[in-house]
Amino acid sequence: MTTPWGEVELSRFPEDPRDRLRAWDASDAYLLRHLAAQNVPLTGEVVVLGDRWGALVTALAEHRPTQITDSFLGQEASRANLVRAGVEPGAVQLLTTQDEPPERIDVLLVRVPKSLALLEDQLLRLAPAVHPGTVVIGTGMVKEIHTSTLQLFERILGPTRTSLAQQKARLIFCTPDPALRRPANPWPYRYDLPAGVGAISGRPVVNHAGVFCADRLDIGTRFLLQHLPGPGPARVVDLGCGNGVVGTAVALADPAAEVLFVDESFQAVAAAEATYKANGVPGHAEFRVGDGLTGVAPDSVDLVLNNPPFHSHQATTDATARRMFTGARRALRAGGELWVIGNRHLGYHITLKRVFGNCELVASDAKFVLLKAVRKA
Repeated sequence: MTTPWGEVELSRFPEDPRDRLRAWDASDAYLLRHLAAQNVPLTGEVVVLGDRWGALVTALAEHRPTQITDSFLGQEASRANLVRAGVEPGAVQLLTTQDEPPERIDVLLVRVPKSLALLEDQLLRLAPAVHPGTVVIGTGMVKEIHTSTLQLFERILGPTRTSLAQQKARLIFCTPDPALRRPANPWPYRYDLPAGVGAISGRPVVNHAGVFCADRLDIGTRFLLQHLPGPGPARVVDLGCGNGVVGTAVALADPAAEVLFVDESFQAVAAAEATYKANGVPGHAEFRVGDGLTGVAPDSVDLVLNNPPFHSHQATTDATARRMFTGARRALRAGGELWVIGNRHLGYHITLKRVFGNCELVASDAKFVLLKAVRKA
């Protein structure tokens, strides 16, 4: 990426030479050009919220910024990109959306996230640290910035306007208003599940902002809950766990099961742990933020349950699903099973046959298929 301060070599995480998706986009470049052209003072505490793959903090490393992200993969990409750029250790502080934010923010740069709820939650968390002199600039692609986006900035921080578009990207300028009465933070959000979804019917679910389908049970998960395998496997993984409703349902049905909840979203894993605890499950559970089943010992798992994402930010890709399937095959014991729920059109059966050598249809409806692949000896 070419910046006003020189070129920066960037990559996503995990690095894959076959991946044609860039680790930055026009909105990152637009923001950096604006900061240099307008000579925006990058002094004091500089906070970068939602930096996708570390492009912004890598380019601005000399100003010792703090990055706040919900993505484990994004944080690891940032760490690798900073090392590649020769940035001294500790020059950039890497925080998660679950960490305590800085007490004072002098410059707040916001890469607008896909989730409006996550933006709301994070702006409300950061607002107490913003003062009348804080420079607040957001950036995103035109298709990511809506009237509701601008209204959030205005409602939480102060008067807001936008720039002209450049290369389908736009900037957001916000002037903090110290007299503004901010709303209470509605997150995390809690609701009770409907009937007809097995052992977890009618039980509470806790969602942190940004978790997929945070205000209701999505229809894919509902279908999976209605067809979960019966008690039996000793160690179960809820892979890409989201709010943890699937793994919690397994634990409720079989208290002897050991359940590992895994997601790359810090918000999701926090929600999964909150959901599990809200249900008072007596069994054993582990909660891990990470890249799929990386770090899980080979031949150590009996059952993996997975509803893989098919988007990476705005890009549609099956790369994440392929990594999840491959990781599951490595982690499963001989005879262990991977159960996958997905939209019919995604063709997961083809990938599963390539990875496992087999695939069985467990259940289907007009929209979804539930597939099972078995790790052979």
